Amino acid sequence: MAARALPLIAGAALASLTLGPVAVVLLRAGGLGALAPGDLAALRFTLVQAAISAAVSVALAVPVARALMRQRFPGRAALVALMGAPFILPVIVAVMGLIAVFGRNGLVNGLLGVLGLPLVDVYGFHGVVLAHVFFNLPLAVRMLLNGWQAVPGERLRLAASLGLSRGAMWRVIDAPVVLRVAPGAFVVIFVICLTSFAVALTLGGGPRATTVELAIYQAMRFDFDLGRASVLALVQLALGLVAGLAALKIARGEGFGVGRDRIVPRSDGRGWVRGVDYAWIVAAALFLLVPLGTVLTRGAPGLLLLGPDTFRAAGHSIAVALASTVLCMAWAMALANRRGELLALAAIAVSPLVLGTGLFLMLRPFVNPFSMALPVTALVNALMGLPFALRIIVPQAEAVESGFGRLRASLGMTGFAWWWLVWLPRLRRPLGFASGLVAALAMGDLGVIALFADPDRATLPLQVYRLMGSYQMEAAAGAALLLLGLSLGAFVMLDRGGRLADA
Repeated sequence: MAARALPLIAGAALASLTLGPVAVVLLRAGGLGALAPGDLAALRFTLVQAAISAAVSVALAVPVARALMRQRFPGRAALVALMGAPFILPVIVAVMGLIAVFGRNGLVNGLLGVLGLPLVDVYGFHGVVLAHVFFNLPLAVRMLLNGWQAVPGERLRLAASLGLSRGAMWRVIDAPVVLRVAPGAFVVIFVICLTSFAVALTLGGGPRATTVELAIYQAMRFDFDLGRASVLALVQLALGLVAGLAALKIARGEGFGVGRDRIVPRSDGRGWVRGVDYAWIVAAALFLLVPLGTVLTRGAPGLLLLGPDTFRAAGHSIAVALASTVLCMAWAMALANRRGELLALAAIAVSPLVLGTGLFLMLRPFVNPFSMALPVTALVNALMGLPFALRIIVPQAEAVESGFGRLRASLGMTGFAWWWLVWLPRLRRPLGFASGLVAALAMGDLGVIALFADPDRATLPLQVYRLMGSYQMEAAAGAALLLLGLSLGAFVMLDRGGRLADA
């Protein structure tokens, strides 16, 4: 009874905290408002850039993830961990790195100029897609890599003993993994790009490159038109739910079952394929890590200029990240099924700005809303991280349920015994990856806190913005490097903790 009640309670809490703030904003606005002339253009731009960004990210992730699965080399584990850095990187820090590489005076255009080739434009539509691929390619790679790692070693050993050709390996092993994981990865990235704000603000903007989220920000910040913001938020929510339904419908392919959890090397990564695999790995590493290198070289001297306010803000960020991770993972373990995954998609499809505004309107009759800036930020970050956590956990949770469900019923295992003896040991790796991802995203978030925090409750991303706003650029670069270190450290520590079972 308790095992059934827990998902219901978790689902009801998630639905209330997702839709409740939107309803409060609607009531406060006195109903839905009218769309502005440019809102339809913003909607069209949002759909096009989100679809292209998600498709390119997943398409490039397939050969990169397969190459990482087939090849073993020194530093592979570190490279896999570092490839997660762009997704967890605070947006403004990453954009600075991308401009240093792909900007008009960047490294790439310098090389193209020497070769007499056309220069790359990092602003507008191309820049938004480039930034979204930069952020989301690592996420797609890790999701596909987890899908390949879930293939039982017995299947790979049988394929090797049968002498399957590379084409046959693709048909019986690789293609089912891609068909099962890629639709979910596409929709998660698509929804992420639907809610794009900071990227559009820094690299897009203007009537021809405005996203729905940016239009919501403009309606709330400059016009205080809550009715129009509510309409745009509902449009965004509908798009996310439709995309989620489509992905869950497509991604119904069965897994490979369970095995004895042994890692078996692939037999189809030899000969000329090895060279192709390493070419993909090197290209992906350069695309993702060179911008990070520019952040490191520019931020190191600024570490000596950091003051007490920056370190206090860093403490706030750590507390927010810890609270968000604990809450999100508790939610994820209770909702680790397809229904829970669909429900969680509503959270990421709703604008974080509208969620935060609704929560503050709900709290205002009882407490000073500004004193609740950090708890509200932690709650919104937990909601935003839940779809990622479930997308990572659900495939393996379903495989465990399919493989051991009958054993559980025959032995009459209690809910705790099932969770402790069967579920948790086999989901340690995705749980660690999901925890690290949520912690890092919460550490670098600059959404709700930017709208409502007072100076005493700033987080580290907000402190970076304030240093930049006061033209303390070297200190801002140092604070950005500190933020990168904390985000990457939290991700690596939790992700590595989950992968200790592989050692």
